[in-house]
Amino acid sequence: MVRVIRFCLLGSGSSGNAIYVEADGSKILIDNGLSFRQLEARAQAAGISLAGLKAIFITHEHADHVGGLGVFTRKVPVPVYMTPGTADRLPPGIGTVNDIRYFEAGEDVRLNGMRVGSFSISHDAADPVSFIVEACDAKLGLAADLGHPTDLVRQRLANSHGLILESNYCPDMLRRSSYPPMIRQRINGRQGHLSNHDASKLLAHVLHDFLRVVVLVHISEENNTKELAHSVAARAMNGHAAQLHVAWQDRPTPVFEVRA
Repeated sequence: MVRVIRFCLLGSGSSGNAIYVEADGSKILIDNGLSFRQLEARAQAAGISLAGLKAIFITHEHADHVGGLGVFTRKVPVPVYMTPGTADRLPPGIGTVNDIRYFEAGEDVRLNGMRVGSFSISHDAADPVSFIVEACDAKLGLAADLGHPTDLVRQRLANSHGLILESNYCPDMLRRSSYPPMIRQRINGRQGHLSNHDASKLLAHVLHDFLRVVVLVHISEENNTKELAHSVAARAMNGHAAQLHVAWQDRPTPVFEVRA
C-alpha cells in the first residue's frame, strides 16, 4: 500500500460540497451537499469508489453541505460524525439521517490509521467546525466557510502537506454585485466567507517547505473568478513549489496525493 493521503473535491460551492479523503485503508467524506446520483457520478468521473466508506464528517448544517446526507445514509450504512449543535439544526427537508455520532469541537476521531481532528471556526452556523486529517505521517488541512482565520485556525493548519482553502470572493466584485446589502454584509462579515485577500494572508502564514498541494475552494460564481483567486494566491506563494489548483462547482477535481 502506498503511504499517502489521497483527496478529491467532488463538489465545491453553493451548489453542493463534498470532499473525498482516503488513507491507510480508510475512506471518508467531509460533507455531502450533493444528491446521491451526483455524488456517484462525480466519484466515477474522478476514478474513485465510495464502496467501503468508513464515515462522513460534517462541518456545519447549511444545505450545500448536508443536502444529500439523508438520502445517502438511508441507502448506504455509514456513520455520520457531527457536533450536537449541528445535529440540532439539520434542515428538515433532508429527511432522516441514520447513525449520527456526536463529537465536540476540538475532539479527534480515529479510523484505523487515520486521525480526523476538529476545530471551531467562525461562520454563521450553529456550531461550525473544520478538520485536519492525519495519516501516513502526512497532514491534510481544511479551511472553508469561515469569516476570518483565528489563531486557532492558523495553529491547526500549521505544517499541513495538503491544504484545502476557501477563496470565496473579490471585495471589489462583491461591492458591485447585485446582492442586497444584507447579503453582502453577511458574506464579508466575521462569520461569513474568506475573500481572496484573506485567503492569501492565511496561505502565506502557513506556507512551509513541505506543503505539497493547495486547492482553492468555494469560489463565488458572481463575485469572483477562478483566474483572479488563483493569481492572488500565487502571489502569496511567491514561487513556492507547491501545486496550486482551483476547484469547480460542477465537476470533480483530479485526485491529489500528499505525503510527508
